[in-house]
Amino acid sequence: MTISSARVARRSAALLAAALLGACAVGPDYQRPAGAVPGAYKEAPQADAGWMPAVPADTLARGPWWQLFGDATLDTLMPQVEVSNQNVAAAVAGYAQARALVREQRAALFPSLALDGSAKRSGGGASAGGATGLQLGVDAAWAPDLWGRLGRTVAGARASAQASNADLAAARLSAQGELATNYFSLRDADTELGLLRSTVEAYERGLQITGNRYAAGIAPRTDVLQAQTQLASARADLVTLTAQRAQLEHAVAVLVGKAPAEFALAPAPWTMTVPAVPLGLPSELLQRRPDIASAERAVAAANEQIGVQRAAYFPSLTLSGSIGNAGSRVADLFGASTSLWALGLSAAQTLFDAGATQARVASAEAARDAAVARYRQTVLQAFQSVENQLSTTRSLAEQAGLRFDASEAADLTEQQLRNRYQAGQVSYTDVVTAQASALNARRTLAQLAANRQAAAIALIQALGGGWQAP
Repeated sequence: MTISSARVARRSAALLAAALLGACAVGPDYQRPAGAVPGAYKEAPQADAGWMPAVPADTLARGPWWQLFGDATLDTLMPQVEVSNQNVAAAVAGYAQARALVREQRAALFPSLALDGSAKRSGGGASAGGATGLQLGVDAAWAPDLWGRLGRTVAGARASAQASNADLAAARLSAQGELATNYFSLRDADTELGLLRSTVEAYERGLQITGNRYAAGIAPRTDVLQAQTQLASARADLVTLTAQRAQLEHAVAVLVGKAPAEFALAPAPWTMTVPAVPLGLPSELLQRRPDIASAERAVAAANEQIGVQRAAYFPSLTLSGSIGNAGSRVADLFGASTSLWALGLSAAQTLFDAGATQARVASAEAARDAAVARYRQTVLQAFQSVENQLSTTRSLAEQAGLRFDASEAADLTEQQLRNRYQAGQVSYTDVVTAQASALNARRTLAQLAANRQAAAIALIQALGGGWQAP
């Protein structure tokens, strides 16, 4: 390197150092939006309520919340959602795409290198001969992030990736909750099908009794007709519920990523466990719910865009350099005497754009304000969801004892009226009414158990499941 080239290199390095020392990130620093967070849940159970006993908060740890229900089959099905559910798979791919975008944006902070080579043959007429030109070199370019535009772009991409991670958690929690709800609805259908089959058998015996009494001239023909109607209706209900059970089984198959034809769930005893769900503090909801975390990260990404747009008010610098060799032979490309080099520094500043930069800054600020509003609305809706599920949980718990008493009373009434009918003390219409009431009470009791489990699942989802925002 000659003295002049060394002097140019020193001057370029000095300019670079001055540029980096003077660099500063423009735009507002991010602060998490403030929102109204209550000190306690309005519908939270009181100490003397008795419908939700206190449990340690770590019962709903960062993991398999569905194990609180103590169902071995559900424990087997749930992990399949993680690897086979296509909605979750799409969310996983979206998160991978967002992470790749972060790496792409981060790469802009570093210099770029390019290898450049060319070969050219030129000539003229018959007496002019020809000449060969070969060139091989390495080009470098770097735009220092003087005003933080690239850094804020990377930060915005990172916040978007974190929002995508929260979206993945939301998709996973939604699929898990839907699977658990459909599974317990299927077990409820199994229980009700058992009740209906027993009822059909009882109605068949009732039809035989009324037929015998009619043949003996003890009972009128209307008793036989009523028994036939009641039996046919029960059989029709059995067919309808069987179809509903099949649809629930198909839904479970799709949720675990299988074709319905390749999946089956055999009837099994139903574990009617209704777990006590620890609430925690309302402030924890901001970290527990993935949709809130996603909305908050969207605010952070929008905030970084303000700095990106404001950086356009300031000049941009680009450093460039190249080194290479040129010659007429391949051997010349590796000789020191044919080496070429160049260093450059360019600057650009927009002097007039008719307010376009100002408009882009205003647009970014408005987008940030809109993201803040969406975040606060998401928080409010989250608290609404928790309060709704707490209210539903309390209501269903209070109904449980009443429904059980009603079912027991209906069973006793049915038994007594059936005995009195056989003794000739009441009409068969009274027996039919009592039997219908008893069957409805039994089915309602089973449905109530499924509804209580569904409410517990919905409450877990409203509280964010087992997820925790980073």
